[in-house]
Amino acid sequence: MDTSPKKLPLDGITVLEMGTFITGPCAGMLLADLGARVIKVEQPGTGDPFRSYKGTLYSPHFQTYNRNKQSITLDTRLPEDLEAFDRLIAEADVFIQNFRPGVAKKIGVDWERLQALNPRLVYASISGFGSSGPDATRPAFDTVAQAASGFLRLLVNPVHPRVVGPAIADAMTGFYTTQGVLAALLQRQVTGQGRLVETSMFEAMAHFNLDDFTHLFAADQVMDAYSRPHVSQSYVFQCSDGLWLALHMSSPPKFWENLAEAVGQPDMLSLPAFASRDARITHYDDVVAHLAPVFATRPRAEWLATLRRLEVPSAAVHTSAEVLEDPQAQHLQLQVSAPGPMGEFRTIRSPISFDGQRNLDVTAPPVLGQDNASILGRSD
Repeated sequence: MDTSPKKLPLDGITVLEMGTFITGPCAGMLLADLGARVIKVEQPGTGDPFRSYKGTLYSPHFQTYNRNKQSITLDTRLPEDLEAFDRLIAEADVFIQNFRPGVAKKIGVDWERLQALNPRLVYASISGFGSSGPDATRPAFDTVAQAASGFLRLLVNPVHPRVVGPAIADAMTGFYTTQGVLAALLQRQVTGQGRLVETSMFEAMAHFNLDDFTHLFAADQVMDAYSRPHVSQSYVFQCSDGLWLALHMSSPPKFWENLAEAVGQPDMLSLPAFASRDARITHYDDVVAHLAPVFATRPRAEWLATLRRLEVPSAAVHTSAEVLEDPQAQHLQLQVSAPGPMGEFRTIRSPISFDGQRNLDVTAPPVLGQDNASILGRSD
């Protein structure tokens, strides 16, 4: 069997990314992970605003979404920089921007102008609320998009209301944009023509929240923060050592029968709250109240060994550091690294393998203007 390294699917595709913060850079990174050459076009002096979080131009925020890219600095409001940009656009396959509607035209990088320069160009435009409509110019950030789309309320604990978790709307918009770009590239193989691919954070999160809307349409049910965990019978419990584990019990009765054995209570399922799936959903809080003291009697490692032996769906609630120590993560080579401008750059590799080969190669995010000389022929 041929085990020599093979080219990634997007090898030969050139992407110009004028992305800032997360949505545009995330789309660019995903295309770079698939083998595209991604040239990040940044403002001279400052670059992507995400660079300067925590007082440097190489913040962890910036590093997260900008691996495997090159960086050049251009101000397309200047004639000489616009000319250089146009030369790159003429040879590019994809352009990505996530400006507010109207900004791209002001700086000379709108769809109409670039499409005239390169009819084969796939142009990805990302906005907060769409390119038209009453909210088109409304500022949108991750929490705003989560809230407006109906998704945020499914994450907020009504007893202790706080915004929690990572920037889901930002990242998911990047994923949806990548999907659109890949589809347009595939169609271009047939038509020879580029496409305008538009995505908004509001639309992306409404679609990501599809289960919520489907319950509304099909059952006139408005879901809340507890709807999914109750139906899926998902739980988290703290163990005697203060560490947490998670259970996802779902529907098969064998999971509950095995859990009863694991906790040393073979008659547990005869209790009213445990008698059936419907009973466990209805009496979810009673199930938690019954099991929480039980799991608090032993350390997590002991519980996980017992639960695994009895095939109860479970996992430790890991920190990021614990994930890297997990034997399965090490077997799958999730962590990859490369030399970087601030020392070793470490990241999590793309989860996609081709022909049984994991892509373990990565390049560190570029410093601002790192590739001006090689791409633009200048050292500024």
